[in-house]
Amino acid sequence: MIQRPRRLRKSQAIRDLVSETRLSPSMFVYPVFVREGENIIEEIPSMPGQRRYSPDKLPIILERAANDKIGGVLFFGIPAHKDETGSAAWDDDGVIQQAIRISKKEFPDLTVIGDVCLCEYTSHGHCGVIHDGIIENDPTLEILSRVAVSQAHAGADIVAPSDMMDGHTQAIREALDRENLQDTLIMSYAVKYASAFYGPFREAAGSAPAFGDRKTYQMDSRNVREAIKEAKLDIEEGADIIIVKPGLPYLDVLRAVKESCYVPVASYSVSGEYAMMKAAAANGWLNERNIALEAAYSIARAGADIIISYYALDLAEEMSQ
Repeated sequence: MIQRPRRLRKSQAIRDLVSETRLSPSMFVYPVFVREGENIIEEIPSMPGQRRYSPDKLPIILERAANDKIGGVLFFGIPAHKDETGSAAWDDDGVIQQAIRISKKEFPDLTVIGDVCLCEYTSHGHCGVIHDGIIENDPTLEILSRVAVSQAHAGADIVAPSDMMDGHTQAIREALDRENLQDTLIMSYAVKYASAFYGPFREAAGSAPAFGDRKTYQMDSRNVREAIKEAKLDIEEGADIIIVKPGLPYLDVLRAVKESCYVPVASYSVSGEYAMMKAAAANGWLNERNIALEAAYSIARAGADIIISYYALDLAEEMSQ
């Protein structure tokens, strides 16, 4: 007898019980933009619902993150001063360092992740030191290591180098170990594509390059095998977690990396993905709640252990109801 395919026509509770893919608030990391100043909460036009906060206003959003029991927050800094080397990034009183200290004081159980990069801090908007129009890899590693150590001393649980310089993970791991910061984890942007989906973020963080693009040090969107190689190299150098970025347009890459690596894999559902869903929902073309949830399940189904998402708080609240 030929068996017909069966579909569950049961209650929602039973469908949830037998679902192959699960989500929980602890899987989510929420990106937060922190800008220098006081008493500031400002809207980000290209990312409706997202805001920039001055450090003193952070407890408003951090309390929500703590109450929702999400996996953590990821801080991106917007300094008042920029220069050729991004010196504000490793200032012990820099905007990210302030944010980290406030977070650990007010919400000590909330996992805090610091973005380690220079593009928000440099006057030219690139992720490293420039000499004669060329990104200098090794001098950049020295600066990134200083940034990571400064954030770790401020209390960061995890540092997340997003620069895509060769050897960044090893340089940062060695620098942290020299400072007896062995317990600080590294969540490396091992697989970060030179993507057109970053546009709204660059407005939010003020990090658009002043000239050229980042294709010489970020990955070619046509490549998958390169992603596996990059991920494995960063793991060998000491990465505790690796990131694939963007999210939805690179689910095949996420799956390939997950199947090839043995550390937790995070997917960053980036600003362009968020902005598209927001725009479609605002025009009444799609149901925002449903598409945000479906997108998160798709990313988890492809293999993500961690989802970095601007919908993190909304989805965590949805799950707790």
